[in-house]
Amino acid sequence: MNDDPATDDIWAADNDETAEGVQSTDDRATDGRNARDDQTTERDEPTADDQTTDEKRYRVLAAPEDGSLRLLDRETYEPVVTAETGHDAPVTDLRPGYLVDADLDWSSARPTVRSVSVRRPTLYVFADDIEPVFEAAQETWTEARAAGDGMNSRVTRNTDNEVNGVLYVFADDGVGGTFEAFRDGTRPLEPLVDRVNDREGSSPREVFVLRPADEQFVAVTITLRKGGQFADTLRETYDCPEPSEPLG
Repeated sequence: MNDDPATDDIWAADNDETAEGVQSTDDRATDGRNARDDQTTERDEPTADDQTTDEKRYRVLAAPEDGSLRLLDRETYEPVVTAETGHDAPVTDLRPGYLVDADLDWSSARPTVRSVSVRRPTLYVFADDIEPVFEAAQETWTEARAAGDGMNSRVTRNTDNEVNGVLYVFADDGVGGTFEAFRDGTRPLEPLVDRVNDREGSSPREVFVLRPADEQFVAVTITLRKGGQFADTLRETYDCPEPSEPLG
């Protein structure tokens, strides 16, 4: 879907449609270790043709701090924290959300990165204590609470009624536990991104994980188009500037 022809209305809720291709209140599979379907070719999974014996595919979870890097192993769905120094690859140019093929050297307690190549420059954005909460997220969470559920989902649309993203809401514990679990990879975002890719095709996207200041839920919004008006509106609203992307 292309969300460029019209200005995105992120404040308008779509009450009549949940996220296509996913179950709404009956879907609890937010842990990627239980939600993977390895037979689906549209997912961000490596194939025999695009992965060498020394490389594995990872999702970048956090930008480097003091040289270390946090990666999600796409085979095991386990986070990997690299060493702070000794890398042979430009790890400081990687951005959260990038899908990469990387060769890690495991000869030390924490691995170093021998080489890395970006397969898809998707971007993850994390914003805590956001204000205001956009209407679609608030209404989706209200519906979840009324049904006694801890999660809910729906598609989002622009002012031309074109689908421009998928919205999920998840219960939080009031101290940011769910938000932090998404950020550090202990609760992978991969199954949500995979579902969108299954339906829309594998493309770079922007994924926003937002925790409202005065609510006990986390909103995960996957915009269908990286750099589209919906993504730009979310960045501007929540003061999340677009990063430089030397490798993107």
